[in-house]
Amino acid sequence: MLPLMTAEEKALSYFHEGFNCAQSVFAALADQVGLSEQAALRLSSAFGAGLGRMRGTCGAFSGLCMVAGFCKGNLTGSPDDKEIIFSLTRQLADDFKNEFGTLTCRELLHLDEEMETSARPNDRTASYYNSRPCERCVAFCAKKAQSLLDRSHNS
Repeated sequence: MLPLMTAEEKALSYFHEGFNCAQSVFAALADQVGLSEQAALRLSSAFGAGLGRMRGTCGAFSGLCMVAGFCKGNLTGSPDDKEIIFSLTRQLADDFKNEFGTLTCRELLHLDEEMETSARPNDRTASYYNSRPCERCVAFCAKKAQSLLDRSHNS
C-alpha cells in the first residue's frame, strides 16, 4: 500500500500539474473541508497569481485563508464573530511575512510595480520553478492549513 501524501506533498503535486498556487493549497485539503476536488479547484481558481494574475496578495496565502475561513469563519454579521477570523488571518499573514518578507505576489517574484498586462500564465519550465519562491509558498501554506484543520478537529 502506498503511503498517504501530506498536505504539502498534495499541494506541490497540484502545483506541478499546472494548477495555480491558490488551487494547489485549497484542493490539497478539499476532502477535509467537505468539498470535491472539482469544487475546490473551481472555487479557488480566481485567486491564483495574486488574484487573477494581477500580482496582489499571494494565491497560496489566499488558499490558506480559505481553509482558515472554513475552520474559524463567522456565520453571523457580529463584530465579535468577524474579529475571530480577522485575528486569525492577521496572525497567518504575520507568519507568512516572517517567512517570505511580503504577502504580495509581485514582490515575491521581484516584478516591476506595473500590473501584468496579460491574463495568460507563464509556461511551467525548470527555469520557471527555479526562479520563483512559489513552491516554498505553496508548501508553507498547505502545512499551515493542515495544522489549522488538525486543531479545528481536535477542539
